[in-house]
Amino acid sequence: MKLNDELTNAIASVTEAAAIAAMPWIGKQNKNAADDAAVSAMRERLNSLNINGEIVIGEGEIDEAPMLYIGEKVGNGKGDKIEIAVDPIDGTRMVAMGENNSLAILAAGFEGSFLQAPDMYMEKLVVGKQAAGVIDLNHCLEYNLDAIAQTLNKSLEQLTLAILDKPRHHDIIKDLRTKGVNVITLPDGDVLASLYATIPNNSIDVMYGIGGAPEGVISAAIAKALGGDMQARLITRDIAKGNSAENREYAVSEIARCHQMGTDVNIKLSLDTLVRNQDVMFAATAITKGDFLAGVNQQAQYLQTHSLVINGSTHSLRYIENYHLR
Repeated sequence: MKLNDELTNAIASVTEAAAIAAMPWIGKQNKNAADDAAVSAMRERLNSLNINGEIVIGEGEIDEAPMLYIGEKVGNGKGDKIEIAVDPIDGTRMVAMGENNSLAILAAGFEGSFLQAPDMYMEKLVVGKQAAGVIDLNHCLEYNLDAIAQTLNKSLEQLTLAILDKPRHHDIIKDLRTKGVNVITLPDGDVLASLYATIPNNSIDVMYGIGGAPEGVISAAIAKALGGDMQARLITRDIAKGNSAENREYAVSEIARCHQMGTDVNIKLSLDTLVRNQDVMFAATAITKGDFLAGVNQQAQYLQTHSLVINGSTHSLRYIENYHLR
């Protein structure tokens, strides 16, 4: 079964709705309000679609409303069975602070397409098509970078890696720069970093780091659709955020939830485990202006949105500019 243009356009309209709803909160220093607005708009638009949809990986569990929770049914129930991995805003802090590169994003596919996992941390390694097949997360990062560089016919000094500028990554960033690797740090938004690594003719060779599992599955959909590669590992909070008693206690619940959902922590997840077939799509609409897309443009009589849609069924990448009349 293939994802046709009608279905992909309908699903892409969901990120447009979320971006428009978040736009009034740009620079208002209230990331929760921005996220709530995006979630509400995304849910409303999803429920208007002719799909029998389910959120398989999202922002929270069933008791964590108003998030789009794991297991939530969306759509009018009359169309195809569609699985959705969602992050209403990738970069809520950037929206709140009025900074660049915040996106409303989701990935979608037919039933059985995506790994089902809790909303927790995930270690990720992403490369584009030219380096597909050479990464192995069971080896250290240096081993992988050597393999990527050799495949791309580059030296380490010519290799460029994107990573989030988070305290958990600071030692890695320092070490990589000591070795001569070109390191591009991003304040938030590792889906954007995955896009950098997988979109053809871009300057980023690899994305690495620990971020959210929803963003990880969405990144995997991008890699799958564009012929790239990705490996990942679910990471408990005590490893990602520090070995406090509170984090250790939370980690126990994360492990139990993983087992309940048929997966486990600290094991290598291949791209085929993360995304099980080619017929998946990714949609992103910019909220604030960014490197790939212009942000929501507000005019007296209309709002202008800029979106990116990647369709694995057709191996296509489309930029969409829409005008929404007031």
